[in-house]
Amino acid sequence: MPSRTLLAALAATVAAPALAGEVNVYSYRQPELIAPLVEGFEAASGHDVNIVYIDQGITERLVAEGRRSPADLVFTVDIARLTEAKEAGVTQAVESDAIAANVPEAMRDPEGHWAGVSVRARAVYASKERVADGEVTTYEDLADPKWRGRICTRPGTHDYNIALISAMIEHHGPDETRTWLEGLKANLAKAPEGNDRAQVKSIWAGECDISLGNTYYMGAMLGDPEQQPWADSVRLVFPTFGEDGGTHVNVSGVAMTQGAPNRDVALEFMEYLTSPEAQEIYAEVVNEYPVAPGAAPSELVAGWGDFTPDATNLVDIAAHRAEALKLVEEVDYDAGPAS
Repeated sequence: MPSRTLLAALAATVAAPALAGEVNVYSYRQPELIAPLVEGFEAASGHDVNIVYIDQGITERLVAEGRRSPADLVFTVDIARLTEAKEAGVTQAVESDAIAANVPEAMRDPEGHWAGVSVRARAVYASKERVADGEVTTYEDLADPKWRGRICTRPGTHDYNIALISAMIEHHGPDETRTWLEGLKANLAKAPEGNDRAQVKSIWAGECDISLGNTYYMGAMLGDPEQQPWADSVRLVFPTFGEDGGTHVNVSGVAMTQGAPNRDVALEFMEYLTSPEAQEIYAEVVNEYPVAPGAAPSELVAGWGDFTPDATNLVDIAAHRAEALKLVEEVDYDAGPAS
């Protein structure tokens, strides 16, 4: 069955009761990115999947709709957004042996409110011309004065950087993290601005030599004729926390809404999304790493190299979010390096 995007019907705050044999999804991810998954589930189950793309404010919308919401599931990215939805009381716990088997404990909510369905690493993009192999090995090293004037990042207040700083707090505590963040700020080539791809463009343009960015952006740039030269100018490096730690990762995830009108079908779809078969499809589409053990990344993603994910539970990292944001503001990170 073809998937349907109900931009009008589901956009209403008050919706008609949902029909049996369907599941309604509010998605931070654009419908075309998850279309192969939707089509696979519909073909396997006989159910319809209805997608509403919402670029921001999903949690606020669910709060406003309350029990009247037509949404059964939420697709979103980053542990911060998943935690935000749970804390707002708009999700519910689910129990599933399939999800427990498919999703490592560190990448799902211990109370069952959300599950990761794909993984992205927070990597370093390094200039092929100006940064030697092995010159970057740890996140801590980014504060070394040898990088003075050579680093670009998006704003420190962005969720992706807040998650990394939160992980640094979990590993080293707030005082050491503050010192690290001050060193990172001192090494910036310019004030943080733009997104992760903009930082790679700055490397290509010679404005800096390394940047922080999520891994899937490499795939996105390679698929864009205008941005391909940016991607070709860099290599991906997977730093670790210390010499013996892992690489910081985050997830895209799915959660069932508190008032899901089609709970059984919604759970069936959640389980399908965590299956190795579905995750290999997802990996091919969005260039992320599967979360299920044994599921293979795409050939393109595999070519970027292997890494060991940081084993810290994402819930523990999310607990430091407010503290991380406070540190960013206190060191005035987004003002950029001192003149």
